[in-house]
Amino acid sequence: MRREDLFKYQPDFSLHLHIKKYSLTIGNKSSLVKVNSKMSEEEVKKVAPDEEKEMTYHKKPTSKVPWYLAPAFLIFWLVLIFAVVIPVFLSLPTGLTISNEKSTPNSFIAERAERILINFDRIGPKVVGSHANENHTVELLLEQLEAIRDVMHTDLFEMEIDVQVVSGAYIHWTMVNMYQGVQNVVVRFRTKASTSESYLLINSHFDSKPGSPGSGDDGAMVVVMLETLRVIATTRTPFQHPIIFLFNGAEENPLQASHGFITQHKWAKNCKAVINLDSAGSGNREVLFQTGPNHPWLMDIYRKGVKRSYASTFAEEIFQSGLIPSDTDFRNFRDFGKVPGLDMAHSYNGYVYHTKFDGVSLVPRGTLQTTGNNILGLVRTFTNSSILKDPSRHAEGHMVFYDFFGYYVVSYTESTGKTLNTCVSVGAILLIGISMYLMAADSFVSICYTLRLFSLIFVLHLIGWILAIALPLLMATIFDSADRSMTWFTSKWLVFGLYICPTLMGLSAPTLLYLSISRNDKVSQPYRLQMVDHAHTLILSILCILLTYSSIRSSYFLMIPLLFHALSLVINMVTTLHKRAYYWSIFVILCQIIPFLYFTYLFHAQLISTMPMMGRFGSSSNPDLYIAILTILGTMLSMGYLILLLNIFNRPKLVFLILPAVTLVIALIAMTKIGFPYRPATNVQRVNLQEVRRVFYEYDGTVSRNESGYLFDFQDRRKQLPFAPYVDLEDLYNISDECDKYMMCGMPIFNHRTTKSRRQASFLPREVPLQLPGVPQLTLLRKSINTTTETIRFEFELEGPSHMSIFLQPLEKVTVSDWSFLAAMLLREPPFHVYFSYGKISTPLTFYIDLKKENSEFDEPLMQLGISGHYISFEHERDAETKKFLATFPPYSYIMEWPSSYERYIF
Repeated sequence: MRREDLFKYQPDFSLHLHIKKYSLTIGNKSSLVKVNSKMSEEEVKKVAPDEEKEMTYHKKPTSKVPWYLAPAFLIFWLVLIFAVVIPVFLSLPTGLTISNEKSTPNSFIAERAERILINFDRIGPKVVGSHANENHTVELLLEQLEAIRDVMHTDLFEMEIDVQVVSGAYIHWTMVNMYQGVQNVVVRFRTKASTSESYLLINSHFDSKPGSPGSGDDGAMVVVMLETLRVIATTRTPFQHPIIFLFNGAEENPLQASHGFITQHKWAKNCKAVINLDSAGSGNREVLFQTGPNHPWLMDIYRKGVKRSYASTFAEEIFQSGLIPSDTDFRNFRDFGKVPGLDMAHSYNGYVYHTKFDGVSLVPRGTLQTTGNNILGLVRTFTNSSILKDPSRHAEGHMVFYDFFGYYVVSYTESTGKTLNTCVSVGAILLIGISMYLMAADSFVSICYTLRLFSLIFVLHLIGWILAIALPLLMATIFDSADRSMTWFTSKWLVFGLYICPTLMGLSAPTLLYLSISRNDKVSQPYRLQMVDHAHTLILSILCILLTYSSIRSSYFLMIPLLFHALSLVINMVTTLHKRAYYWSIFVILCQIIPFLYFTYLFHAQLISTMPMMGRFGSSSNPDLYIAILTILGTMLSMGYLILLLNIFNRPKLVFLILPAVTLVIALIAMTKIGFPYRPATNVQRVNLQEVRRVFYEYDGTVSRNESGYLFDFQDRRKQLPFAPYVDLEDLYNISDECDKYMMCGMPIFNHRTTKSRRQASFLPREVPLQLPGVPQLTLLRKSINTTTETIRFEFELEGPSHMSIFLQPLEKVTVSDWSFLAAMLLREPPFHVYFSYGKISTPLTFYIDLKKENSEFDEPLMQLGISGHYISFEHERDAETKKFLATFPPYSYIMEWPSSYERYIF
């Protein structure tokens, strides 16, 4: 160091100058001379002439915060969650009653919607093809629509009602999805003076899963639409664009009625935007989880129209990745109608979704009010938007969107997001560089020394990141290996010890240990702790840039903490607090409060929605891994900067021990009855169960196999283990081996989802033959050979229940050259699956299959043909043996069951 630089040192510090033997010798001994910055230059020259020297600097010891305040620091953040985040998430408006109508004219009245929902609930399960769905529910809707017609302003508006009965087919995932006579109740509502031919489409469905009254999915949305229509019809406020209210009667089948509307209805071609309303739960607010695609203006409409927002790009990307075991009609409007729009759903309390517990009592009036307010606001905004005339002119790319506590929506295009993320990330890196330069100057060390020290700390913190990810995943793997997965399914708070604490422990451990043992010789401890913060910032910046340019719109997650931490860096450098012991941490904490609130709010909402979904995620993958990943992400984003500040306290290692202690205690608790996932009526274990009779007919007409039993499709990871104390499952076996022997495992596979999971299914034989409500009748009408094309045609007629499947597997050297179903399906690998259901029209299905063989020898076996029939409505009686078996299941289970038949033929 030059002598002139010596006097730049801060006056409130002292330094020691060590002079080597060969530099300055007094009495033939090396001298240690204390040099104070208050000395004059002449005094320094007396003890430190120009000889070569080596200097080391020691700042006065910096006092830390007392260790006993560390628990208060950690508890403060927990208090914020319980005092702010959860109450805001659960808050709902007071539902307006009919008595409030005079004081709040032109408002959505939740009580009126609730009264309709009660009647909807009383109908019971509404399965396609059942009398309840095709008659009772349609009659209820028409009755309510006529009641609205009676009170509407007929001088201003006109309303047309059309009951569409539609048939069609399309390829859905791995099957031909064929429907016959399913119903839509369609309403066109318009201002008489309007000449616009651009319509807004609003859709919800009134059918339900077997056994479920469907009050949450999707009755709540149906009554919201009805009340929205009533408010518009009784308010003397004209609007520009007509509205189509589509009440579709076959969504659970899946998605059949919406396909029939958008491809065949006379009003479909005029629909320019859609609001799709669905549900994966019951209660709370509706989340916007899909938008567009490529229509940024939709988010402007959403921002202007909704009163209480709840929107997430993250939810959209998760849903569209296929990880969520659900689908919505939005797919058909988007893919077949090219209609952009908003896809919204209730996702709270997904434990009752698709179960008999999905009743009206679990739909709060406040839920109807908040959703009704939002939908009414959206409809009014959409129907007066000039963009609706030609939305295609405004298709400009994907959107990034998210709300803050429901009170404000942030949205911008993906290209804007790339610019924003890049600027914030690069800016944060530049601020790190400036801070490192100031540290080096202030510590009398070279910038190279500072960078070497920072490199060491960066590597240690990178190890912390790896541990923060590895420890929770290890915990999830251990619990799954011990058959203790899903311990958090009911006791959600267990994730705090199982995954949050290990994340914090892994992230903070390496640098905390380093700072505890490193000597404070050249660069002070406060500066080293700032370098830990800089390492965290650098990792976030690199990841943000990588994810941004990988077209992951949720990379804004990383931008938010970077932006607020960059703000704290600027404040600390401007005020010079970065030089003053640990005072710089004050602004780090203050600037992280908003990111903490946002990410705890977001990931609390995400976990609340995702945890119930894991109960129907299937048995093939470990759900704890998914919950652990979500928890890791939320913890790192909300506490990434904050947990590192444990080092500002005395005895940080003692404080650190809180984390493993909490993990150990909660892990032990999770192994007790508290960690048992299921509870009666509220958090049930789901099983799809078919009572099966299967018969295999050979080529000569003989029967090679005729047996009855129960086909189990376990919906979660624990499979049959929780049933062991109650149900006799000793002979239960996995059918994976049979899938290698027989077409479609030789079972009555129901639809595309059970096709995908069929190798995880299990079969329990029973001795008493199953008494079925009926058996599908397959009739070979004729068989003819075409010598020109060298093919043989089989013509069939199929009659049976409202839900059937046809499976086709050509034998060796045989191909299917044509058939009466969708030809595009034949481009795929067999076996082929045709899923067929009917609603109002039950006439038999006639179809043909053309086969071609290399040697044109058609007097031998050519194909396997499987027919399954599903009696999924409760209008069909279950036999006595089935009732007896079902009664043995524990009260914490929900069995979605129905009788099924399967006949395998060889032609």
